[in-house]
Amino acid sequence: MDTETLHEQFKRKRRLESRKILLFQLLLLVLIFLFWQITTHYRILDPLIFSSPLAVAKLLVTKVMDATLFPHVWFTLMETVIGFLLGTLLGTLIAISLWSSITVAKVMDPYLVVLNAMPKVALGPMILVIFGPNVLSVIVMAISISVIVSTIVIFSAFQQVNENYLKVMQLFNASKAQTFKHVVLPASIPTIISTLKVNVGLSWVGVIVGEFLVSSKGLGYLIISGFQIFNFNLVFLSLIMIVILATIMYKCVEMIERFLLKKFNF
Repeated sequence: MDTETLHEQFKRKRRLESRKILLFQLLLLVLIFLFWQITTHYRILDPLIFSSPLAVAKLLVTKVMDATLFPHVWFTLMETVIGFLLGTLLGTLIAISLWSSITVAKVMDPYLVVLNAMPKVALGPMILVIFGPNVLSVIVMAISISVIVSTIVIFSAFQQVNENYLKVMQLFNASKAQTFKHVVLPASIPTIISTLKVNVGLSWVGVIVGEFLVSSKGLGYLIISGFQIFNFNLVFLSLIMIVILATIMYKCVEMIERFLLKKFNF
């Protein structure tokens, strides 16, 4: 049996494994919703508090028909994407500046540790006072939650690049910028992509918390409104929309991951 045939068999086996995993994931999701519906229908769980899939589905249809849901969805999605991109970009730029100067990195190290340990949600009121009750405050909240994690993780990846590669660049008298472009950055691509995946969740947390505090629209605003008027159908509908949108963003990052890993031959 030649190598090409073995490779095709391996690829076929991986595809079958992926489909089997997807099938089990969908089955688990169906079971969760069935459990939710059955337990609320027979009042094992209080339907007033836990709602039910059918009640949420009816509300979804109503909101779609009267076109009152999608403006909130698009508003939150816009804030999250902007916060996600800016948080990752800013974290990467800070990590590059730290890598460029060992002295700066050593000076900033304790501050990064302290900032990473600080509960970012507690900064919400301060951000509100500084930027005002507007969209900018929500985006800044999302950035503040993801930027320090991005900086620490990406900077660590820069530091862990194989020393032999760096020594080869030194032998050819490569500048720091050339070393970064041709060695450090390509070697750190997998870690940067992993950071993107983490930042998807962090950005959603930041935006929803920000909307809790300042927004008059968005999915976070709907959750707060639902709690205030005891409309838990609205709360669960908003939570499900957040889960769906976060999953779509995560899948988009996975597509970028496959493209970059293939391009850089990882």
